Amino acid sequence: MKRFLTYVTALVLAFACTKAPELIIPQEEDGPSTPEGPKLSAIYVMDSSISLESGGHATLHFRVEAPDCQFSELLLMGTDGKTPELFHLVSFEKSTESGHYVADIVNDSSDSYIRTAKLRVMTGEESYIDSQNFVVKGKGPRPGMVHTGLPVVFVDTQGGAAITSKEQYVSAKFSICGATAVESITDVDCSIRGRGNTTWEWPKKPYLVKLEEKASVFGFPEHKRWVLLANFMDRTMMRNMVAMKVSSMTRLAWTPRSQTVELVLNGKHVGNYLLIEQVRVDGDRVNIDKKDGYLLELDFHYDNTFQWKDHNIPFAVKHPDPDEPTELTQEKKTYIKNYIAEVSNVIYGSNFKDPVNGYAKYLDVDSFIDYWIIFEVMTNHELGNPGSVFMHKDKDGKLTAGPCWDFDWGVLTFDTTGGDRRLINRHAIWYDRLFQDPAFLQKTRDRIRELLPQLQTIPDYIDECEALLSESAKLNFKMWNPAEDASMNGGQIINGDERMTFHDAVARIKKNYNIHLQFVLDNL
Repeated sequence: MKRFLTYVTALVLAFACTKAPELIIPQEEDGPSTPEGPKLSAIYVMDSSISLESGGHATLHFRVEAPDCQFSELLLMGTDGKTPELFHLVSFEKSTESGHYVADIVNDSSDSYIRTAKLRVMTGEESYIDSQNFVVKGKGPRPGMVHTGLPVVFVDTQGGAAITSKEQYVSAKFSICGATAVESITDVDCSIRGRGNTTWEWPKKPYLVKLEEKASVFGFPEHKRWVLLANFMDRTMMRNMVAMKVSSMTRLAWTPRSQTVELVLNGKHVGNYLLIEQVRVDGDRVNIDKKDGYLLELDFHYDNTFQWKDHNIPFAVKHPDPDEPTELTQEKKTYIKNYIAEVSNVIYGSNFKDPVNGYAKYLDVDSFIDYWIIFEVMTNHELGNPGSVFMHKDKDGKLTAGPCWDFDWGVLTFDTTGGDRRLINRHAIWYDRLFQDPAFLQKTRDRIRELLPQLQTIPDYIDECEALLSESAKLNFKMWNPAEDASMNGGQIINGDERMTFHDAVARIKKNYNIHLQFVLDNL
């Protein structure tokens, strides 16, 4: 009886090449009738292989030699002549091109497999024609796969090698899958290493991924280099996301694009990460002349290859590459040091307010105003530290502030100010002097009020992030305890919400944002 039902199901799919399929009821004794007309002599499968996700479908294209042929059945067979158990034919239909058809094949297994199959066309009661063989690849769920509504990034190092260095890369494969509207990336060759300063010392590690070839990730412009930020101390998991949202509202030339993801490393889920564009000189990132432009970082860690201090502010060159003497030549080192010295001397000089020969001659003032606003409304004290503060200078251009980077430490909290309500960055780096110019102060006041309608949408964005990250937070904080950051901070927790629940921490940063935004408006 089971064989009979299988036979009936197969015949439902029977059709004539020149008309719509007809249901042919077989006679158990006499067998199926065969339509009259031209006889089929060959069938060709046009796909050498198809891939099936677990529970997924795939299309298989095939054609027949004689477009006007007629046949009674199409079967999917294994090379052993038996019906496959791991996948089956659902349906098929004519395509727009004469003699061409498309078959729909579905995966019945949750395991990974590779099998060889063929199509079989019944041309009579006992006669048939087989296609050439093709390969069916079944993909079971990848080890470590999680379902939180976020895309899942898989990094599999060669031989399962551990990532233990910020200098030495490990060869790996990079994949993305799991969320709707995300184009999957499968087993792209890459290399990976650790990154960060203090954050590299913590249990949940940040990483730098370098793809073998440029690729678009999440629809972002193609590039080789991408960063996976761990956000270990951030109980909300969204401080960097919110900061980049604020930055995108301003006149800064570029804000790193990002996507919150789950990371599976060598088959093990290691939590929520932010995949973000690395700060690099590139046409789609920091867009300056690659030969004669400069990317600078102000960083108190003072651990860069080429660095110096000017008026006690630490500067380092990130581009041209300081590790390549042919790129960052001695001539270029001398030039940029002298340029920064000239800018600083003017800023701290008696004529610094002069609109022609003062600081405005050297600084892109609009960018410096917007940069300050971003740090201030986010209560990021790193502008004054300074740490992860960037500036860039194009060939023959002015010194320009940005891009924004690294907003997970002491952001949207008053703990770093001793609980005081004050302008966090009023005296940061050059701003202490710039705000002594009434024109600069007034431009900043005008600009924050111009941005106010957009800045007032951030609490709603925080709510959106909370909904997006809610399921991910449950898994992330089963693995990681942000309160451990106290061990790296003299026994004191950093953001002040490390011991809170995820939702309480989110409510706190939203409250702090509203409080401080109003404070800036009232006291700037």
